[in-house]
Amino acid sequence: MIFLPMPSPLVSVIVVNWNGKEYVRDCLESLRAQTFSDFEVILVDNGSTDGSVEYVRQHFPGWVRILVNARNEGFSGGNNRGIRAASGRHLALLNNDAQADPHWLEELVRVAEENPRAGMLACKIYLQGGSKMIDNVGHLIYRDGLNRGRGRLEVDHGQYEKLEEVLFPSGCAALYRREMLEEVGLFDEDFFAYGDDTDLGLKGRLAGWKCLYVPGAIVHHRYSQSSGSYSPLKAFYVERNRLWIAIKYFPLPLLVKSPLYTLYRFFLQGYGALSGRGAAGRFREENSLFRLVLITVQAYVSAFRGLPKMWRKRREVKRWTRVSEGEVLGWFRRFGMSAREISWKD
Repeated sequence: MIFLPMPSPLVSVIVVNWNGKEYVRDCLESLRAQTFSDFEVILVDNGSTDGSVEYVRQHFPGWVRILVNARNEGFSGGNNRGIRAASGRHLALLNNDAQADPHWLEELVRVAEENPRAGMLACKIYLQGGSKMIDNVGHLIYRDGLNRGRGRLEVDHGQYEKLEEVLFPSGCAALYRREMLEEVGLFDEDFFAYGDDTDLGLKGRLAGWKCLYVPGAIVHHRYSQSSGSYSPLKAFYVERNRLWIAIKYFPLPLLVKSPLYTLYRFFLQGYGALSGRGAAGRFREENSLFRLVLITVQAYVSAFRGLPKMWRKRREVKRWTRVSEGEVLGWFRRFGMSAREISWKD
C-alpha cells in the first residue's frame, strides 16, 4: 500500500497565547466557524500558568496544533515559532483576544490570490462590544516611528468599505504571504512586543511588496488584554521600539530630523498628561507623572543600548531595499499622521 503525503493547507492560522484562558475559547470557536476550510490552526503558548494549554487540549482535541514555550517569548517570538512550524502558503495571525467573523479567511484568501504582489493584507478590526467602533483598518505612522491604527475609535459609517492600499497591517489580525517572509525574514525578536508589526510591515514595503486593506475581512478585538491599554509595560516597549524602527528603516534625512518631531510630540503629550487628553492622559489617570517620565527614561536607556545592533540591521536592510528614498518619504505623506493626532487621541 502506498501512502501519499497529506497536501499542505493553503493557510496556516497562528494564535499566540499568554494566560488567555478566559477568551481563547471564543477566538478558536470563531476559527472553527469559518466558511473557508483549507487551513490549519497553530496555537503557540508563551508559558501560560492559567491552564490555557490544558483547556485547549480538552476542548479542541486534534483540531488545534499546540506548541508550548517554556517562557514568554513575546508577540514576535511566539509568532515566529508558529510561522516556522506552519506549512501554509499564507500565514494568518489572529490575537487570542480577537474573534474573526465567519468570512474572514475567505475574504483574505480571495484578495491574496487575486493580487500576487500583495505581501500583506490588513483587516477591518472592530473593538469588542457589539458596536461598530473601529480599532484599526491598517496603520498610520508618525515621523519619529510611532504608529496608530487608521480610523481608530471612529464609528463605522461605511467610510472604510473600499479595497485599497495601506502602509501595513495590524499584527492583531493580518495575512502574510510566505513568499514575502522567505525574502525579508520574520518578526524581529529583539522587539518582544509592540512595534513588531510595524517593523515587519516596513521590511516588506522596502522589499517592494504592497499591503492591501480588505474591508470584508472583519475581526472583533478586546484591545490590549495581555498588557493593559495604558500600562507601564506597554509604554516602555512602544517608546523604545519606535526609536529602533526609525534607526532601521528611516531615510537618513528623516532620521536626522526625527528627534525634532519627537520633542514636539513630547510637548503635546506633556500637555495631554496634565489635561487628561490622549494616551498620556489615560496613563496619567492610573499612574503618576513621575512614573511616566521614569518609563520614558528607561525606554531610552534600553533603546540606546541596542543602537549598535539596530544600526547593523539597518545596513543589512539597505542591501536588499528595492524602493527609492523618495518613495519611502512619500509613505509619510500618504500614510502619515500629525503630532496632535498621535498625542491627543486615545
